[in-house]
Amino acid sequence: MIFPAIDLPTLDATLNGTSAILLTLGYVSIRRKKIRAHQCCMLAAFATSCIFLACYLWYHAHHGVIHFTGRGAVRTFYLMLLGSHSVLAVAIVPLALITLYRALRGWFGRHKRIARWTLPIWLYVSITGVVVYWMLYHLYPSH
Repeated sequence: MIFPAIDLPTLDATLNGTSAILLTLGYVSIRRKKIRAHQCCMLAAFATSCIFLACYLWYHAHHGVIHFTGRGAVRTFYLMLLGSHSVLAVAIVPLALITLYRALRGWFGRHKRIARWTLPIWLYVSITGVVVYWMLYHLYPSH
């Protein structure tokens, strides 16, 4: 293992949680007309999510799939949560890229129209990522 002292799943959950906080701060900032603060928060959220994605892909390329060991209703809930999280995690990649691109080009009307969809989906993916981590590694740890 290249990074033996780093618990990548915990780092991933931390990055997801940080992204959710930065997205919320960015939203609050733009609502208060604090454009520079909004830009900084959203760029930091994007960077945090990119670091998350790199760590997530590296971890799963080297460790494979981690199976949830819970049973019954909790398993059904976990699988539904994981399913919605996974589908929306794939969708958020192009949405975030388009939203960021429009902002960087100064196309603020177009940016705002797509950001209304991007923000809640990105927040959902970030928050559910933390919940999935907690359920998988702490509620029913299999390793």
